[in-house]
Amino acid sequence: MKTNEKKPSPIREKSFALAVRIVKLYKYLTTEKHEFVMSKQLLKSGTSPGANVREAQNGESGPDFIHKLGIAQKETAETLYWLELLHATEYLSTAEFNSIFKDTEELLKMIRSAILTKKANLK
Repeated sequence: MKTNEKKPSPIREKSFALAVRIVKLYKYLTTEKHEFVMSKQLLKSGTSPGANVREAQNGESGPDFIHKLGIAQKETAETLYWLELLHATEYLSTAEFNSIFKDTEELLKMIRSAILTKKANLK
């Protein structure tokens, strides 16, 4: 999904795609598995990185950019936790878990890299 952005942003696209997957997983967990507590936590943490990436890209300054991406990093790490817990408690099959966990880890690496790059550029 592109708005008025001129060049594609891989971190923006990946965080949005993850949010879509998380929403669909939440719907599956609540309707098919009747799980409402962990899935709600997953929904909150899994959709937050995309919103924070958008905020960062419209940040007022370099430090603001880093701060917003820092929040995205924490929320992405929390998402990994909820995915691990849902897998350990057998709400997610190994195949379901592996696919979304891998995508979430990739996003986390991208966010960390963007933070480190911005910090280096500010020096």
